[in-house]
Amino acid sequence: MQRRHLLTHFLASLMGGGLMGPISAFGYELTKSDAEWKKLLSPAAYDVLRHEGTEPPFTSPLNNEHRKGIFACAGCELNLYSSDTKFDSGTGWPSFWKPLDNAVLTKIDNSLFMTRTEVHCRRCGGHLGHVFDDGPRPTGLRYCMNGVAMTFTPATHTA
Repeated sequence: MQRRHLLTHFLASLMGGGLMGPISAFGYELTKSDAEWKKLLSPAAYDVLRHEGTEPPFTSPLNNEHRKGIFACAGCELNLYSSDTKFDSGTGWPSFWKPLDNAVLTKIDNSLFMTRTEVHCRRCGGHLGHVFDDGPRPTGLRYCMNGVAMTFTPATHTA
């Protein structure tokens, strides 16, 4: 099964990321048919998570979310980022300098006539955004995420 997962990512890279159509969920913990994903997700989340789309900058409410809490995958609810690693990158998309452990996978994206590193949910394979090497310390990374691909759960305070 691991070989098939690697082959899927290799073929997607060769085809330029989004040019292949919907992301194959084959090889991920959580798999659904394209029809199931379309029914489960909003049109915008479906486009981003399953077709590697990009939401317009400065449109996500999560861009201005500053409370303590957890950002999770909108497709499968896997916790992805802590608010402790969120920062204002000025790009118009929610940005983080580090994902939670075992939360995301990356692959090379050669679409749009450039090479970037694409970020996917480790559990369902949903496209989240891209990671760049122009972020703040301590990692120097900027995980530039589509807000529509995530949900936010504020931390609960107990006395």
